[in-house]
This record gives sequence, structure tokens and C-alpha cells, in this order.
Amino acid sequence: MLQVKNIFFSYQKTKVLKNISFSISSGENLSIIGESGSGKSTLLKLIYGEYDLDEGSIQWKNNSILGPSHNLVIGYPFMKYVAQEFDLMPYITVEENIGKYLSNFYPEEKQKRIKELIEVVELTEFAKTKVQYLSGGQKQRVALARAIALQPEIILLDEPFSHIDNFKKQSLRRNLFNYLKAHSITCIVATHDKNDVLSFSDKMIVLSKGKIIACEKPKTLYNNPKSPIIASFFGEFNVIEPYGILYAHQIQLVECSNLKATVKKSYYYGNYYLVEAILNNETVFFETSSSLKNNQEVCLKISKN
Repeated sequence: MLQVKNIFFSYQKTKVLKNISFSISSGENLSIIGESGSGKSTLLKLIYGEYDLDEGSIQWKNNSILGPSHNLVIGYPFMKYVAQEFDLMPYITVEENIGKYLSNFYPEEKQKRIKELIEVVELTEFAKTKVQYLSGGQKQRVALARAIALQPEIILLDEPFSHIDNFKKQSLRRNLFNYLKAHSITCIVATHDKNDVLSFSDKMIVLSKGKIIACEKPKTLYNNPKSPIIASFFGEFNVIEPYGILYAHQIQLVECSNLKATVKKSYYYGNYYLVEAILNNETVFFETSSSLKNNQEVCLKISKN
């Protein structure tokens, strides 16, 4: 189990994280979400041992995680960290990068392991390609494969799919997180993209201004967002009294009601339109199956189901 207890951290005199506490069991997937500057990346680096804590403690099983003032070499053999900078070796191939730290004592097993990992990150056709010729998204996939090559007990991922195009991103998420779960590798992901974590996280932390404002299962946070910051992570939302926070899909177009709004603009989203309208002098968003005319008056119904 990873235990983070009452940690505080500052860059010089600027407080970045304040009284952070949480725990995660072995084999679980924890996601950390929050706006830019909320402290997501800093928290991952503290867990990795890249910085010294101001206060508090971090422990993985029976190991205290300590910063550079206690360790000559940053990091621990049971933990891997994939940052937004990939730190790959550009002049050797994809398979050589992935197998760099695997033992050469059993070459057949090593090659089998490399092949398995290349398939996980969907780079089979680029196995013999030097990393310097890959795109940013392909390099990110190599970095992910190399991180899990030695079967770490815990892996830290900072925006792990940020450079990967949507064509590959969907299947890669499934492959990677299914692999980690199948091998009981504890995973902590910092991200701004709900699709990276909503289907895969056992628990989700929301950071705001260096503090934890929520720590729940993703489904609980989604169904009961207690603040606009939380709701904004999941999609377009509205704050309408006396109903509180509502997602766009929870407002329906009806023939007649007391809630009357004036359409400003319809935005095409493929299988639906997102409509921007004015309700009681406030902007609201709702979804429809077809485009609506600008300045058209419509009736709305609230549905939280």
C-alpha cells in the first residue's frame, strides 16, 4: 500500500501542496485531476522522491520514500515514473530502448518480453526503427513500454497520452491499463483528460490550489459533483438554482415548460448538438438531436436521471 500522510511542499517560499493525505492499495489505479498549476505533477515527483518534503511522509509498503537529500540517486527500483519528457535514447531502435534494462542472461526470454511490450503499445511495425525517427506520440508509447519492462510494483504516469493522436489513444488506454491491472501494478495517473481515467480508475483525487477537494470513486464524483471544478472535468455543465450543478445532457428540450430560454448558437458534436442559450440572463448549455435556430425561444426540462 502507498500511504501519503499530511505532506506539505513549497518551491522556495511558494506553497504548492498543503496537507495532502491519501492511500492506495497494491494493484489499484488512482487518478489525480485538477486545473493547470494545481500541483498534479509536483505530487507525482514527490512520490517518486525527486524533491524533499517540507512536512509529512510517503511510504510504499515498508519503504519510506525520501528525497534527494537522503538519496544519491533519485528513485527506487520498485517504482517507475513516466514524465512528459520521455528521456529516451534516440540513436537506438524501439526494441533496444524497451529492452535496455532487461537482463541479457536469458536472450530468448528477453526478446519474448520485448515483443509482448511492443504489442501492448502497438508499435510492432516500428520495432526496428530508431527512436529519433518517431513522432512525439510514438516516443511516448516507447517510454510507457520501457517503464513497465521490469514489472515495477508501482508506476507514476504524468499525462501519459498527451502526445498520442485519437486514432491510437483509445485502444492504447485499454491495452495499457488492462495490462497493469492484470499484473497487479499499482498505477497513479495525473491528467486533465477524463477519458484517460474515467473507465479505469478505482479512485480519483481532485486537486485545487494545492489541496485535495475530493477523493472518491469516479462514478461517485461524476454523478454527484460537489463543485464546478469537479463538474468541469467531466464536460459542459451549468449551475441553475434551485437545481444546482447540471451537465448539458441533463437539460432536455420539451414542448412546454416554465423554463424558457433563447438560443444563441448550436455546435455540431457528431451524434448530438450542444446548444448555447440564455436562461434567466445566464448562459446555459444543453444537448439536442438537431440544430436550433439562433434567437429561437425554447422550453426546457431538468432531468437528473
